[in-house]
Amino acid sequence: MAAKPPVPPFTRESAIEKVRLAEDAWNSRDPERVALAYTADSRWRNRGEFINGREEIVAFLTRKWAREQEYRLIKELWAHDANRIAVRFAYECHDDSGTWYRSYGNENWEFDDDGLMRVRLASINDLPITADDRTYHWPLGRRPDNHPGLSDLGL
Repeated sequence: MAAKPPVPPFTRESAIEKVRLAEDAWNSRDPERVALAYTADSRWRNRGEFINGREEIVAFLTRKWAREQEYRLIKELWAHDANRIAVRFAYECHDDSGTWYRSYGNENWEFDDDGLMRVRLASINDLPITADDRTYHWPLGRRPDNHPGLSDLGL
């Protein structure tokens, strides 16, 4: 597997870049694309679900984005160290009944020397919101560079 720059050790700038690249990939809602950022034996804890390896990552994300429609995500760097990054995030989506949610969370990431994520630990809380309470209105896909981030939105 080829390296996935930026690679550790992370500086503040390279950690911010890594976070944005992860956000962009997740906003693509392409499970195969997202899975390529993780080691073949990557370990996840996502809420109460434990996921191991790319095949399980693809299956998990396929289920996730079938359930979480019109998914839009913003990630923000919280802290970093040599090969670890902590982020906070919020995403908005709706279910098949049309109920909108904003989900808030934190993730702890650990990377191998090639910049592939080998550990992802996510804690997430869901808040039902009205359609009028939504703050993410860009077209599906990558968040535009001029769209406010979490701190700018007061989230």
